[in-house]
Amino acid sequence: MNNFTFFNPTRIEFGTGKEQLIGQVLADHGVKKILFCYGSDRIKRDGLFTTVTKSLNEHGIQFVECGGIVSNPVISKVREAIAMAREHQVNAVLSVGGGSVLDSAKSIAAGTLYQGDVWDLFNGKGKINAALPVFDILTLAAAGSEMNSGAVVTNEETREKFAIGSAHTFPKVSIVNPVLMQTVTRDYLVYSAADIIAHSIEGYFTARVQPKFHSRMAEAIINTVIETTETLLKNPMDYDARAEFAWASTQALNGLIYAGTGGFSYPNHMIEHSLSALFNVPHGAGLSVIIPAWMKWYHGRKPEQFQRFAKYIFGVDTPEQGITALEKWFDKIGTPTRLSQLGITEDDLPATIENILGNARWFGIADIYELNVVTAILQNAL
Repeated sequence: MNNFTFFNPTRIEFGTGKEQLIGQVLADHGVKKILFCYGSDRIKRDGLFTTVTKSLNEHGIQFVECGGIVSNPVISKVREAIAMAREHQVNAVLSVGGGSVLDSAKSIAAGTLYQGDVWDLFNGKGKINAALPVFDILTLAAAGSEMNSGAVVTNEETREKFAIGSAHTFPKVSIVNPVLMQTVTRDYLVYSAADIIAHSIEGYFTARVQPKFHSRMAEAIINTVIETTETLLKNPMDYDARAEFAWASTQALNGLIYAGTGGFSYPNHMIEHSLSALFNVPHGAGLSVIIPAWMKWYHGRKPEQFQRFAKYIFGVDTPEQGITALEKWFDKIGTPTRLSQLGITEDDLPATIENILGNARWFGIADIYELNVVTAILQNAL
């Protein structure tokens, strides 16, 4: 196991009714006025907006609404929100929604206190030296953004999907109530399952140093996701399954399963970011296509770890059988496993490959993911 520093300052409030605490939470942190970020008006139709604003009003917290944040969040909306935050002189950002809203909120929080254009923070031209405090109420378990510092946003003009991360962008408090996730659509449930699995396997398969303890934690997360996804497809209202799914999602990307590992990378995310940036596909749907295709190309580099995956996740013997079992499971739950299911054809490959190669440079793995390699992986996904 490598030496490591594990730092995660986010406080989690988990369970039913916890969203009612948001006013008190903000007041305890000395917050007076927030930028209230959300996606669609669904939170108004289902009553969550009313619950949150009631709590805010009871504690004297002023708020400025910033709705309309989309899945695969975009930098133009972040810029618009930064202007609002500065104009109204808010002193915190509240996200109510899924990972897209929270990623936007973190970007807004950092960009509001940055003197240049916020995209500088994504492309390496600028550095995050401060950010407004971020708080969130989660309505979708997938991204794990509620307990990490990362945020991913797409630049519509350059068609780049890049990320930021800083000690300043960890949420102060994240409220996770599984009840708020019971109305998530079937499609987004299965896309979320693929996303959580992707977070779990990136280090699991690519790390040069991967302690068995960390492998076991990743396997526990994946097995939990598989089991609870199948339960929720049958009964979306099953609270216990929803709660375990949500907590597994948080654990997959809060840094714990990577503490002590070394030399890992995020190739599946690197490739999928191009699919989202170019074709606006749901992130999890893109991942469920890329993961088996990447595994078919990569498994020869780590045969023992792939054999372990096959044994402990699906109870089969060989790396190839494990990959097939995962692909069949994705098919079973109804998340895509082929580019054609995303509307991406062979004619789209040249532009897609060019974009991926740019991502590979940003991720620092261009020496491995060269033209012939990226082409082979995408060919596996046709």
